[in-house]
Amino acid sequence: MTERRKPPIDPRLPEIATDSILESISDGVFTVDGQWRVSSFNRAAEQITGVPREDAIGRRCSDVFRASMCETECALRHTMETGATVVNKTTFIINAAGTRIPISVSTALLRDAHGAVVGGAETFRDLSLIEELRKEIRGRYQVGDIFSRSASMRRLLEVLPRIAESESTILLQGETGTGKELVARAIHGLSPRREGPFVAVNCGALPDTLLESELFGYKAGAFTGANKDKLGRFALARGGTLFLDEIGEVSPALQVRLLRVLQEKQYEPLGATRTEEANVRIVTATNRDLAQQVESGAFRQDLYYRIKVMKLELPPLRHRREDIPLLVQHFITVFNAVQNKRVTGVSPEVLGVLTAHDYPGNVRELQNMIEHAFVLLHEGQIELDHLPSDVVPALRKGTGHFELAESISAAEAQAIRETLERCGGNRLEAAKALGMHKSTLFRKVRRLGLELPQQDGRTRRSPRAKETP
Repeated sequence: MTERRKPPIDPRLPEIATDSILESISDGVFTVDGQWRVSSFNRAAEQITGVPREDAIGRRCSDVFRASMCETECALRHTMETGATVVNKTTFIINAAGTRIPISVSTALLRDAHGAVVGGAETFRDLSLIEELRKEIRGRYQVGDIFSRSASMRRLLEVLPRIAESESTILLQGETGTGKELVARAIHGLSPRREGPFVAVNCGALPDTLLESELFGYKAGAFTGANKDKLGRFALARGGTLFLDEIGEVSPALQVRLLRVLQEKQYEPLGATRTEEANVRIVTATNRDLAQQVESGAFRQDLYYRIKVMKLELPPLRHRREDIPLLVQHFITVFNAVQNKRVTGVSPEVLGVLTAHDYPGNVRELQNMIEHAFVLLHEGQIELDHLPSDVVPALRKGTGHFELAESISAAEAQAIRETLERCGGNRLEAAKALGMHKSTLFRKVRRLGLELPQQDGRTRRSPRAKETP
């Protein structure tokens, strides 16, 4: 009987199998040599980081990943120096587009055939989906870069996708610093024009003559010094969105030209002999009361009705204090990523002061306070000493924690009253908007000596003079 011979085994098969496995898994995997240069980089690593393999190999891993722990708490360095593996350590990286990506990291040593350490290997998993689910579970609401859990802002965020789908002109009205440009960018990002440019113009920052040429552009020879053609913002925003901030500052003469553009979807650059098509979606914003300006004759009535086809009112931060802890944590996360710091949060005293503040500068003022703290702090918790001195006057007067506690209680009481009012007296809806259980809301109402609204917002029964929680 003839013995059946087995075909020879290709000696490259183990290497080929390993490569196939690494290319098929969803976790990013990379290896480094003894000089911390990347020696391999799988497909998932390319997708998570946005860095092509050919750009990563040969570079130091810290230059590729820009992770939060690269400088001081590098997991792979710890493994290569001690031999101890790291499993599922959470951190974040900054991808090629500049976006912060949360990841979990595991490490191991690479050894040659003789057992000598020749490098290290690291696997990392994208936790973005888990982070988004965590936000949803915690009741966090976000559209673009807008964060809010307040009832008033949530109603606005819920209608933004429907508004974005239309081509109608929008008027955003609100105090300075309430985030009007963020809302405009969110509308653009949700719209069919999202692939086009978003161009912003501050109408109050330029004199009328310069603003006209900035908006519409000009042809060479239109005026002295116009040596060549210049595209205006309408041309630069073609196919996208043009955001006209501080529209209430525009002079009556320029208002006429803007009205024509909105009516006819055409404009003429300065010195031009033919019209250009205005293929843009217009979003305007102001911190003024345009209706009052119309009555006084400072703003054209026909232009006002053209730009306010859809009008959105942005509430000031003092009317949505329940958003302050959410915004504080967001700004801490952003500044940690940008400045490569490890600030963990704020102390209860700091949160009390921040919640009690009236914020004439709104969200922008809160952001500046956190940035001020980051100048003075590299890691750990933000304390009262890290806040601007004019924000904590009670402590500066030497009156101690008693006045601070009163400020915190006053801020809590104001937030509860305003939230109940916005929710039409509905206790359950107000508790959800404030991020607490209904029984917790009632305990705070009793402690603060508040009187609940007569109407509970749920039924049409006869109102009672007072409800005992």
